[in-house]
Amino acid sequence: MPTTLLAFLGACTLIAASPGPSTVLIIKQSLHSRRSGFLTVLGNETGVFIWGVVAAFGLTALLTASEVAYDVMRVVGAVVLVGFGIQALRQARRAKGADGGFPEGAPKSGRHSYRGGLLLNLANPKAAVFAMSFLPQFVPEGAPHLPAMVGLAALWAVYEVGYYGLYVWFVGRLKSVLSRAGVRRRLEQVSGGVLLLLGVRMALEG
Repeated sequence: MPTTLLAFLGACTLIAASPGPSTVLIIKQSLHSRRSGFLTVLGNETGVFIWGVVAAFGLTALLTASEVAYDVMRVVGAVVLVGFGIQALRQARRAKGADGGFPEGAPKSGRHSYRGGLLLNLANPKAAVFAMSFLPQFVPEGAPHLPAMVGLAALWAVYEVGYYGLYVWFVGRLKSVLSRAGVRRRLEQVSGGVLLLLGVRMALEG
């Protein structure tokens, strides 16, 4: 069991280290505040746990078996990504128009940050398919399948909270540099462009 857990956590580290939409959104939200970044992490990992539970009950197989259902989720996921991308680009444009500085405006609620992380994860059909193929590999032989899968999903989510929490902390440590109008605007532009391209790519995938 300890060997299996070490292998599982090692695989979780490699997964989290792979750049993707969630990483981009977490860093983007962390530019606003640590609270916003961390709540985005919690939302994303709630989605990870939900997909893990869905996979444990075998419901993810229904998604992969239905081409229509998968395509619907793919299009929804693409729309979500494009929406986040456009939002980031608009924020950067507004900043440029505000004499080079970032207008403070009303701070976004914690619920907004949490919901963004959750929505981004749940709208990604690849996350569902990946959970179905990833988690069963680490169920110990002879262990009850359902409890083991749910337990691994919970461990996966909690581990990634700690991992992505380091991203939030690191961005916070560099706040004095990242808060400069030009730097922050450029980062908003980059994150918005990446999210937009990821959304377009997801929409065009067959």
